[in-house]
Amino acid sequence: MKILVTGGAGFVGSHTVDALIEKGHTVRILDNLDPQVHGPSGNKPVYLNKEAEFINGDIRNEADVKNALDGVQVVFHLAALVGVGQSMYDIKRYVEVNSLGGAILLDQLANGKHSVEKVVVASSMSIYGEGAYSCRNCGKVYPRLRTPEQLKERSWDVCCPICGLDVEAIPVSEDKPLYPTSIYAVTKRDHEEMFLSVGNSYKIPTVALRYFNIYGTRQSISNPYTGVAAIFLSRILNNNRPLIFEDGLQSRDFIHVSDLVKANIIAMEKSEADYNVFNVGTGRNLSVLDIANILIKRLNVDLEPEIVNKFREGDIRHCFADASKIETELGFRADVTFESGLDDLIEWAKVTDSDDQVEKATQELAAKGLTW
Repeated sequence: MKILVTGGAGFVGSHTVDALIEKGHTVRILDNLDPQVHGPSGNKPVYLNKEAEFINGDIRNEADVKNALDGVQVVFHLAALVGVGQSMYDIKRYVEVNSLGGAILLDQLANGKHSVEKVVVASSMSIYGEGAYSCRNCGKVYPRLRTPEQLKERSWDVCCPICGLDVEAIPVSEDKPLYPTSIYAVTKRDHEEMFLSVGNSYKIPTVALRYFNIYGTRQSISNPYTGVAAIFLSRILNNNRPLIFEDGLQSRDFIHVSDLVKANIIAMEKSEADYNVFNVGTGRNLSVLDIANILIKRLNVDLEPEIVNKFREGDIRHCFADASKIETELGFRADVTFESGLDDLIEWAKVTDSDDQVEKATQELAAKGLTW
């Protein structure tokens, strides 16, 4: 098949391109080589598969999108700006690239001539907002963001929204209500809902995959708004202490990019996935402090995490995947543990530029009143 991967020069996109070519598909990439991800040179990354056709174009440009769709049977829509904190002050750009960019692609599918038979769109765990919790009095509950009054007292743990008791974090299933807490998360919900709506209306099988926290090779180590593991690596490799908000015990679900790509391919190949939404995670939660300490130990450096004991607007406490739906319905299960997959990321970070931009990004957030 002929397949288009938007954002195909990026972290997840390039690995997806490799997997598709390995399976014998013809692949076209649409990517604008965003300097924040790829650096200011404007050159294609050296890892980009030479068997893929490359279009240097923008998802917001109708002509570029129309050109990229020519003759294509499957679309992986992975192009997006990524960064919860940055999205809260770079609002127009995030909405333009993510929401409008998705709308331009869908407009072509609705109104243009095309041969697209299936679409896989990248959604995100961020659309959940806070994760799911269990209260010994009230059962399963879905708290919203913690209150400013609570956070100002540096009381970080989530309480039951019904009775106020302490609660325990539990895996998040796909039926949890969506409470996105950042512009980035809102635009990812836009992706999911717009693509499924148009897919259903025009009978184009569409799948939305809610990615949890991804790590692995080709991740942009110098982008201060990329995944937390890569951000910590950039700090450590520059002999700087990893900066940790709150008390460091907030937790996330970390999935290796190779597992994520496997889920992408399964979603494309299996009709059971059509018109549906799936979590793509491991089901295991690790604290942010754990991640920092594991990296420091692996790199054998004399550093300690810097716990700043501050809150960042829009941040949640816990969110990790209930991955039972994708396993039961599509046969997917993540295979790579964080500890075993981390070596790939470390080796990648050692041979790529790791310009530590974290303090600059933190100052930008503080200047906007987004940390306190």
